[in-house]
Amino acid sequence: MKTRLISIIIMAALFLGACGTSATQKEALSTPTSGTLNPTSATAAVQSDAVGITISGFKFDPATITIPVGTTVTWTNQDSANHLVAADDGSWKSESLPKGATFSHTFDKAGTYTYICRIHTTMKGTIIVK
Repeated sequence: MKTRLISIIIMAALFLGACGTSATQKEALSTPTSGTLNPTSATAAVQSDAVGITISGFKFDPATITIPVGTTVTWTNQDSANHLVAADDGSWKSESLPKGATFSHTFDKAGTYTYICRIHTTMKGTIIVK
């Protein structure tokens, strides 16, 4: 009888241990990933201290991005034409960027920042800083 009772207790303990979720597992399941990018849109939300935007096909990719305060954004020109990235309000701008060149700017204040290519003014982008 004792042997049977001990066997039942051991099986119950093994069953409960296998079915439970530890605090570490719960934390891992509830921890968000570091950013999201919807492949069907040109908007990205990123949680990082550095983010890249590609200049290609006379467009900024992504065209709109949401970042936390303190993030550095780097634009990389992959077009054969030069581009000049500049804030609409004139607060920052790059030099003329030939193919392969980069420009970086750190966003230290929350807000919405719109920018253009000053050479090709139909190229527009938006940085949302939260």
